[in-house]
Amino acid sequence: MTIEDCLPADLRGPTTTLTRIAAGLSGAAVYRVEAAGQSFVLKIAGETENHADWRGALPIQRLAADAGLAPRIVHVDEARRAVLTAFVTDRSFKTFYGDPRTHEAALTQLGRTVRRIHALPPPADAPMRDPRGLLAQVKHGLLGSFALPGFAGDVVRRVLAEDPLTHERVLVLGHNDLNPTNLIYDGEAILILDWATAGPMDAFYDLAVLSVFLRMNEGTSLRLLSAYEDEQLVELPKRFLYTRRLAAALAGAFQLYFARQMKHAGATGTETPDSTPSLGEFYQRMQAGELKLGTPDGHWGFGLALLKESLAM
Repeated sequence: MTIEDCLPADLRGPTTTLTRIAAGLSGAAVYRVEAAGQSFVLKIAGETENHADWRGALPIQRLAADAGLAPRIVHVDEARRAVLTAFVTDRSFKTFYGDPRTHEAALTQLGRTVRRIHALPPPADAPMRDPRGLLAQVKHGLLGSFALPGFAGDVVRRVLAEDPLTHERVLVLGHNDLNPTNLIYDGEAILILDWATAGPMDAFYDLAVLSVFLRMNEGTSLRLLSAYEDEQLVELPKRFLYTRRLAAALAGAFQLYFARQMKHAGATGTETPDSTPSLGEFYQRMQAGELKLGTPDGHWGFGLALLKESLAM
């Protein structure tokens, strides 16, 4: 089988070109496709990606695409677990959000976009996503056999010991991975990529992930939630504050897990919250080329920065 075999017959031919543009942590391969005078994106699931999970995520991606929340789906090859979508030129969500002239418009649109995601009807057989339970699983796998800084284990244990406020839980269809790499801006709308882990979950989790990764202070987080609720809130709900700590701890724990998978040596015994770069400092080091995700040191540094962030919340 060739990569081109994943395309529909009318897009195969001598003038078709495929250029690999990304590889996800799941092992998925992503290609830009030029065919018939048009551009597309082809994503092929990795060998380690669970087939049932892939099939379960597909109808959610279709829902999102039909609602204009994700790029249009052009073709699906279920046997090869390949999805071809329209190519969307990214006008840079990072610039839209980071430019002071457009920041508030971007923040408002972001909150409303999440609201539209959560308004989608979840498929009846979609598995519930439980970030807290997942953190407990990662904790079990990490803390017993990997040398972690003391504060890292303390952060995870603290979050799991807290009252998760389940009595206030409202389940919606959530994306579950709204980190900035999954956000694109086409000049008019914010579109969301990678729906592999979407499913019914706490309504605040997507918002908490955005708050963490975009380094929102409490005022900015409050404006995000106000845009989401379409009403002016005067304080951040306790469940959101808890979920933000949970989101930072889970993301950090996963980054340490990736570092371990890539044979990182683990803690040296000198790591403390004070010696650990903040999330903002980690981003600066990435921009300077000093650290890179996809490497053991990159995942290790990112994980510790996220856990430090959770500790400070």
